[in-house]
Amino acid sequence: METQEKTFRRVVTGHDSEGKAIIINDSSTINSHLVGGKGGPTFFEVWHTVETPVLIHPQPDEIDEAHLILPPPKNGTRIRVIEFPPEGDEIRNLTEKEAAEKFKSMGDEKASTSSEGAPHPLMHRTETLDYGIVLEGEITMILDQEETTIKAGDIVIQVGTNHAWANRSGKICRMAFVLIDGQFTNDFNLKN
Repeated sequence: METQEKTFRRVVTGHDSEGKAIIINDSSTINSHLVGGKGGPTFFEVWHTVETPVLIHPQPDEIDEAHLILPPPKNGTRIRVIEFPPEGDEIRNLTEKEAAEKFKSMGDEKASTSSEGAPHPLMHRTETLDYGIVLEGEITMILDQEETTIKAGDIVIQVGTNHAWANRSGKICRMAFVLIDGQFTNDFNLKN
């Protein structure tokens, strides 16, 4: 089983005192969080914004977060890369309470929709629009009524749906996610 952690290069642009475009940060240092210990996913936090429209400053400041927070800030965005190891029995056999604890460790316990008879113990829903891009490997997206396997180069547009991710391959899957804060309308009845 592949377990090598990948580093990511992050290049942040800005402007000099004359208004010319420059690189203000070029590093591979990205805040990372291993969720649930060995066998759990690693979250690489790349950047987030705190308002829409985003205020563009000549020298953008990165707002530091001490802990992993699953959704973006209210009216904000978040980009992260998640490295999903192959799923084992320790994930497949989680109880409802244990699943809620996993999401609590990600800063959003209320996202968990785990329940008796759910298609996966890590089912969850966030009030966001997410773009998920598979960078390497493959992963199965599980929804309430169906599932599909997505592979490198595939893009998922997750529109506030109840879902889980299951890596049923024997290799790491790496995905980039852009999360945009949203708000559910009253047009449909949400279960869970």
